Amino acid sequence: MRRRSVSVVLVLILMSISGMVRPGRAQELPAAYQQLLPRGTIPAIVAPRYVPADSADIRDDTWVLGVVINAQARAYSLNLLNHHEIVNDRIGDTAFAAVW
Repeated sequence: MRRRSVSVVLVLILMSISGMVRPGRAQELPAAYQQLLPRGTIPAIVAPRYVPADSADIRDDTWVLGVVINAQARAYSLNLLNHHEIVNDRIGDTAFAAVW
């Protein structure tokens, strides 16, 4: 079930990038699409706070999503992202979204 959900999400992302899905045009969604939660139900992290890796309160074998921009690194715990799915962040002048 998880693999199918990921596939549907990837299809929707690719369709959105290609311009096939536009906001407000629900009739264009694929038949396999099923919305599980209402839009806006899962809050994004918009003001992340960081600690040095050696001070982080996570196990050494915890999986993280890593980002490096202009030699600055960030790591987002996948356990945390399972509950938020997206972190809106900035490194220098570069704004980005870490998405899980």
